[in-house]
Amino acid sequence: MRARQIDHDTSTLAKMIGALVPYDGTIELRFPGVRVARVSQPNNDPVHYVQRASLCIVAQGAKIVMIGADTYGYEAGQIALYSIDVPMAGRVTRASISKPYLLLMIDLDDEKVAELALRVFPHGLPQARDNRSLYVGDASTQVVDAATRLLELMAQPIDAELLAPLVRDEILIRVLRSPMGTRVAQIGKNDSNVQRIAKAVSRLRTDFDQPVSIEELASLVNMSVTSFHRQFKAVAGMSPLQYQKTLRLQEARRLMLTAMLDAGTAGRRVGYSSAAQFSREYGRFFGRAPTKDINRLREERASGDSA
Repeated sequence: MRARQIDHDTSTLAKMIGALVPYDGTIELRFPGVRVARVSQPNNDPVHYVQRASLCIVAQGAKIVMIGADTYGYEAGQIALYSIDVPMAGRVTRASISKPYLLLMIDLDDEKVAELALRVFPHGLPQARDNRSLYVGDASTQVVDAATRLLELMAQPIDAELLAPLVRDEILIRVLRSPMGTRVAQIGKNDSNVQRIAKAVSRLRTDFDQPVSIEELASLVNMSVTSFHRQFKAVAGMSPLQYQKTLRLQEARRLMLTAMLDAGTAGRRVGYSSAAQFSREYGRFFGRAPTKDINRLREERASGDSA
């Protein structure tokens, strides 16, 4: 009975998302911090991007994501909780024109999470046993119902302004009370490992093109260098230097693809002083040398547009 109910509820949510985003892509909705996404065919190659700290509810289809050396999968009726901003590669595995992959994303603000967590856990937060940046779990009927109501509000500006914050809070409270609640609560817990690593991540994202000092990052979050390195890898799935390298390579790829920069200029723009090192690390990360990779992506885009 539970499975049939979940299927019905996610089908309704999928219709709402499909109406809001009729073409492939991601759009921001009327209420800040809420986005919906649509993908109409499986990806042959992974798509690289930085995933914001967010609560993602899958309404239709399925996807696998790679964070560092770890691979995760989620599908319709499940929630993907990202506790920090993390560079990753994702590949939609189940999607079609008639049944596209459809997703609702709600950005997670640490202050809002802290406020609600105090109400859900008035006697103190339980200890989280796993602090990895991604947790996947089942969405309850109540969460899916609240998500559907949140999207219904988007059609009315006044309702969205007045009521969407309440429904957003309801979704977060229900998730805080679920088996993944302790993981969500760590985002807002002062000086939790997740919050400390999120602070270091913010610095890395701001200064991704500058030389990084692990000692300075560790000092920023009041950790020893050894503890910081261990905790960063436990949460982010990669070391701080790997995190920065991933940010640089993703940004260089974007610059070459959208700003038409050549490989040498893009590499320098993101912080590489050696063109040979940039080309070597780019090829190792994306599987092809910069020029070949960008030419392939442009050809794929052109063939997709002509189709």
